[in-house]
Amino acid sequence: MVSPEQRPTLHIALIAHDRKKDDLVRLLTAYRPLLERHVLFATGTTGKRLREEVGLPVRPFASGPYGGDQQIGALIACNLVDAVIFLRDPLTAQPHEPDVSALLRVADVYDVPIATNEGTAEVLLRALGEGLLDFRAVYRGQAHDDGNDFCRRCAEALA
Repeated sequence: MVSPEQRPTLHIALIAHDRKKDDLVRLLTAYRPLLERHVLFATGTTGKRLREEVGLPVRPFASGPYGGDQQIGALIACNLVDAVIFLRDPLTAQPHEPDVSALLRVADVYDVPIATNEGTAEVLLRALGEGLLDFRAVYRGQAHDDGNDFCRRCAEALA
């Protein structure tokens, strides 16, 4: 059995629509010890709240409506994200819904586990704690298009 300290560090993207930010803060507060050893990315306000309220070291991206979802999607396409927790608000129309759909699609294309509600987020976090996502580290940085300069530059910027 591999101890948690021996497991690979994974890259996890964290996103929440406005009405779900409180839920994400509460959920990640409970899993803070688990998440502290991983590289965390987050969009705009979500990242700010996670840094200030949970104390997690989050690498910030633009707010979702200003391209943050697309920025995370680009990292997924370069195999630089191992899992996504995206608490969506299914009852409120989002002005950037096409960006949200594109993010979900690219996660499906690249087989990146994505949780879109608290129930699946809890399952994903428990799987992370059990080492069931460690296989993702094998794929990290392996672009599907050899010679992809964009992905190479992204990987270097995140190193």
